[in-house]
Amino acid sequence: MRSTSTLPATRPAVAVSGFALGRRWRRATLILHIIAGGTWIGIDVMVAVLVWTGRYGPDAEVRGLAYRALAAFAVWPMLTAGLICLLSGLVLGLGTKWGLLRYWWVAVKLALNLVLCTLIIVALEPGMAAVAAYGRELGSGAQPPDEVSSLFFPPAVSLTALTVATVLSVVKPWGRIGRRDRPTTMAR
Repeated sequence: MRSTSTLPATRPAVAVSGFALGRRWRRATLILHIIAGGTWIGIDVMVAVLVWTGRYGPDAEVRGLAYRALAAFAVWPMLTAGLICLLSGLVLGLGTKWGLLRYWWVAVKLALNLVLCTLIIVALEPGMAAVAAYGRELGSGAQPPDEVSSLFFPPAVSLTALTVATVLSVVKPWGRIGRRDRPTTMAR
């Protein structure tokens, strides 16, 4: 039996900002956003492995190599993935019904992304020269600088925040910002 009901080939794009992404652009931007987020998570896992290896590796040569690799690789690829995630998220927020500050889950993801990108620049990047230097001097019995001692925190904080952002993307909790339910009045 044939159905008499037909669905439109594409849903009309509805956006809060004044411009709307068409179906193809929304999908392409969403795919870019997901890939950037996955890349960011992958880099954070790699950072955690290098930090763990730098601290508990089998010998000074392996530990030094881990710290040098961490200093050379961690900051700019991670920041690039974070910025791509931020930009694609902004495009999705502005070009879809979700908006940027219309739903709590979108606003929280935006805030997490901005905080993490800021922390990469402000807290992680300035210490990488000391981490690289310690990696080169590790065999000489040098004491680890504070930048090395605190390296467990960046991947732990970032992986936790990125996991929360991923869950928010799927669950979409809390509803709209600024929307209050009106109290019900009793019928007379």
